[in-house]
Amino acid sequence: MEAFDKMLEFNRHWAAEMVAKDSGYFTRHAAGQTPHTLFIGCSDSRVQTNTLTGTEHGEMFVHRNIANQVYGSDLNVLSAVDYAVDVLDVKHIIVCGHYGCGGVRAAAAAESPTHGLTDHWLSQLRTIKRLHKDELDACGEGEARLDRLAELNVLEQVHNLAATPVIRDAWARGRRPILHGVVYDIRTGLLKELATRIDGVDRIRSIFGDAG
Repeated sequence: MEAFDKMLEFNRHWAAEMVAKDSGYFTRHAAGQTPHTLFIGCSDSRVQTNTLTGTEHGEMFVHRNIANQVYGSDLNVLSAVDYAVDVLDVKHIIVCGHYGCGGVRAAAAAESPTHGLTDHWLSQLRTIKRLHKDELDACGEGEARLDRLAELNVLEQVHNLAATPVIRDAWARGRRPILHGVVYDIRTGLLKELATRIDGVDRIRSIFGDAG
């Protein structure tokens, strides 16, 4: 059986099972969503947001792209942030990177880029690599170097997120959304906190040591 056919078969069994357990399950979800968190993560198929966080359907609004980037010029991610903050009124926003990230590995490669449009998308990661060259060099050439670049990437994206007008305007109205930067270890299944509980410019300054 082809993978697509297997997915359709699973879907039919899953939907029937959910209704058997709770006849109003889909009716309630069809009425609207009230997620408490926006999750900005990598497109990697091994990063399953609800599974690794224990959240249910309707609790997590999700935006994903290669290497979990937050570009100030990317209308896709900015629209997701704007909708999550101003319409859904989420309390938390998580930027989640992961170890073993193909985007991080591609950006860290010494050879010339060969991935077409993806190389353009990863340009910020290569800048991060250049700015933290000494720290990364001290990690050697193995997985430790790539792991640290993945962490630095998450921190940079949290910083970028905190600089967006949507977040600044929301903070001007109150202490939410609360930003968190974490990295997922695909080797252990654990989330590692990098920069969490960021609820204003003062917190950004305390973490990043600049004007935010």
